[in-house]
Amino acid sequence: MIRRILLGYDGSEISGEAFEFSLDLARKFESELHIIAVARPPEFAEDVEAEAVIETSRQHYDRMLGKLRLKLAPESIKTHLHVVVGHPAEQIVRYAEGHAIDHIVVGHRGHTLFERWLIGSVARQVIAYAHCAVTVVRR
Repeated sequence: MIRRILLGYDGSEISGEAFEFSLDLARKFESELHIIAVARPPEFAEDVEAEAVIETSRQHYDRMLGKLRLKLAPESIKTHLHVVVGHPAEQIVRYAEGHAIDHIVVGHRGHTLFERWLIGSVARQVIAYAHCAVTVVRR
C-alpha cells in the first residue's frame, strides 16, 4: 500500500512530468503527497556569501512551490510542500526516512555519460540509499 509519496522537485521540465506522475499516483492510491525542493548551498563560499545564496535559492523554490500549491488546491489529496537546504539526494532520502514515505518520485536528468560518472546523478543516489521504492520519470 502506498500511503505517502515524496516528490523531489526542482522546477525543471522533467520534474514537472514527475509532478504529474506523482499526482496521478496519489490520486490512484489516495495517498498523501509530499513535495520538497532542495536549495543547494555553494560548494566553496564565505559564510555571508553562502547565506545570501541560500536565501535567494529558498525564495526561488518557495515561488515554484507556490505555483504547485495553486495546481493542487482543487485536489482532495493531503499535501505537504517544503524547501530544505543541502545536497538533493541526501535531503530527499533523509526526508523520506523522517516522514515514513512509502514511495519516492524523482525526474531523470539528461546528463552525458561523463557527467554521470564524474558527479553521479541525484536519481541514482536516491535509488542507492532510499529505504523504499523509487520511480525515476524519464522523458
